[in-house]
Amino acid sequence: MYPILAEITGNIASAFGLLGAAIGVGMIGTKAAESVGRNPGASGKILVQAIIGMALAEGLGILALFLAK
Repeated sequence: MYPILAEITGNIASAFGLLGAAIGVGMIGTKAAESVGRNPGASGKILVQAIIGMALAEGLGILALFLAK
């Protein structure tokens, strides 16, 4: 019984970590699109910062996936 409980707990922790990463990527994309709409001249700088932020958020999601199991 306990190994099943440990597996379920690890899967729930992985799911929450990946959910947080997905929400973070969505928020970064939303704010990047909003800021480009406000200042189209800065789109290159905004794109670079958004890609870096999304990569970091995805990296943390992958870490949560592997470390929680």
